[in-house]
Amino acid sequence: MKEIVTSGYCTFLPYELPSEKTTTITENEISYKVIGAAIELHKNLEPGLLESVYEAALCYDLSKLGLDVKTQVPFPLVYKEVKQDVGFRIDMLINNKVIIEIKSLEQLAPVHFAQTLTYLKLTEKKLGLLINFNSVVMKDGIHRIVNRL
Repeated sequence: MKEIVTSGYCTFLPYELPSEKTTTITENEISYKVIGAAIELHKNLEPGLLESVYEAALCYDLSKLGLDVKTQVPFPLVYKEVKQDVGFRIDMLINNKVIIEIKSLEQLAPVHFAQTLTYLKLTEKKLGLLINFNSVVMKDGIHRIVNRL
């Protein structure tokens, strides 16, 4: 059995401007890869684990697919043109384009969808995936959320 080590695969750095490497793939192409990796991960690990476990494993898988993966990305809150000390953290940011919010809940609530959409609006991203790994059937736990795509 191989030991999974996430250091070196995922970046835990503050948000940075997109590089040329990360802008050549579209949001839809990224989401296709993420959804495929999430389904494969769910088949292997099944429901019932903590969000952090799924995040680390998905980060590893997406990095192996050649995607630029950042986890727990802090974003400052800019309110009325003033940068506030408080902010929020995005579970995963893929190629500086797609936000992934990971859950492991019995059932998603409307606030989870609203949270993901708010993150998209505040970061000016176009596509987010809300993924609940505690679903019996993974396709039922994947939700695309769009902000002016």
